Amino acid sequence: MHASVPARRDVTEYGLRRLLVVIGVMAAALMQTLDSTITNVALPTIQGNLGASLDEGTWVVTSYVIAAIIVIPLTPWLQNRFGRKRYFLASIAGFTVASIACGAAQSLDVLVISRVVQGAFGGGLLATSQAILRETFPPKQLGASQAIFALGAIMGPALGPPLGGFLVDNVSWNWVFDINIVPGILAVALLGAVLRDPTEPFTGPVDFVGLAFLTVALGTMQYVFTEGERHDWLGDPTIAATSVICIIASAAFVRHELYGTTTPIVDLRILANRTVAAGCLIATALGAVVFGSTYAIPQLTQSDLGFTPTLSGELFILRAVPIALLTPLVVRVSSRVDNRVLLGVGFVGVAAGTVLQGYVTTGLSSYWTFALALIVVGAGSALLWTPLAIAVLSATTPAEGPKAGAMVNLATQLGGSAAVALLDVVIDQRMTFHSEVLDANATLHSTAVQQFFGHGGGLQQLAGIVGREAAILAYADATWVIAAVAVVCTPLVFLMRAPKRA
Repeated sequence: MHASVPARRDVTEYGLRRLLVVIGVMAAALMQTLDSTITNVALPTIQGNLGASLDEGTWVVTSYVIAAIIVIPLTPWLQNRFGRKRYFLASIAGFTVASIACGAAQSLDVLVISRVVQGAFGGGLLATSQAILRETFPPKQLGASQAIFALGAIMGPALGPPLGGFLVDNVSWNWVFDINIVPGILAVALLGAVLRDPTEPFTGPVDFVGLAFLTVALGTMQYVFTEGERHDWLGDPTIAATSVICIIASAAFVRHELYGTTTPIVDLRILANRTVAAGCLIATALGAVVFGSTYAIPQLTQSDLGFTPTLSGELFILRAVPIALLTPLVVRVSSRVDNRVLLGVGFVGVAAGTVLQGYVTTGLSSYWTFALALIVVGAGSALLWTPLAIAVLSATTPAEGPKAGAMVNLATQLGGSAAVALLDVVIDQRMTFHSEVLDANATLHSTAVQQFFGHGGGLQQLAGIVGREAAILAYADATWVIAAVAVVCTPLVFLMRAPKRA
């Protein structure tokens, strides 16, 4: 048996109070989702300014993700333990202060430590935002509340690269963190004045054993995902040992939470709900296809196609526009069409767009070359986020909603992390393959090579061209892998039950 929790009160808002809650929540959500991509664009500049190597610099991203991913599943417990309002305000304030510390960092060590703190406070912002929006609107407006949430969840990562590129090119890298100050203060001020708690804080015993297992399991998992390809995966003793620890800690965590405590730190029993469990599987696939493509595009365009950070980031606007335009329409359609159908069409749309992106990826690709592909991916994405949220939350009570939302959010993040790890492997292996093929054909018997040397080209220049073309072909292959994942995962949508109608 689980310990009882306090009864819930109605916190539905109307008029000006609802508007203020929405503004405050969206400011907090956008602050967190922007940070998930804006830092990636600035990373090369940060490494150069702080004198960090490539391996050292990646910890600016890795440290944040590890801290955040541990906190995400703890979010429902933290809300119950300290009160949702108190926890949310503390998270926003802590995230904002940590952002200031990141922007002021003069060394890599200080920046990484600040990013850990930022991730710990930011991990629960998105799941809590979703729960607050659900209960701020009446039940019949569930679709509207989740459309607002989806806009923040999707538009933040989409706007992060162009905004980060602009700040790096025109101001300084410090502003990719300092940009959080104003929305952080705004969110605390508004929500401090109008946000209400649906329950009183629950002061039961703390499941420290479960917390320890969870921290080790998710921390080691994210470390393996992030560092595996760079260190030859299981061929490296550290990665191999970390993988074993992850498996043991994960098994121990599941067993303890299900059978070893009456007050679990993470209520895994929510996964007994078929729609929630299926939603987590779909969210894993969604995270893989969306964050996978987000990871690949900046690397390809900046390293091999010569885009500036600003121009590379502006590619994501092509994805963001159809999302913003279609999301309100999706909400209206979702009340008449089975959300599983919308999800299936969304995955097919993302697959089609990424296949097209792979076909147009060449050494001559420009900004507008990618336009149609990214617009199609954006349109497909608009059919994924909101229907998924509506389907999962329609199958849960308000008390279960935060648990389901946290699980789906965690699955999305883990899917994205796994995709990035997979794409690193694909890009590395396909780059080697294409290099070998191109090298075998780049001989003096080739007319093109003869013409190249005849126009004054040298061996070093030829090697550079071959390496660049091999990389571009490898990124095209990675794009097709993302499309394949989307196609393979499409049937998962029918594991869900049809959502209840209002």
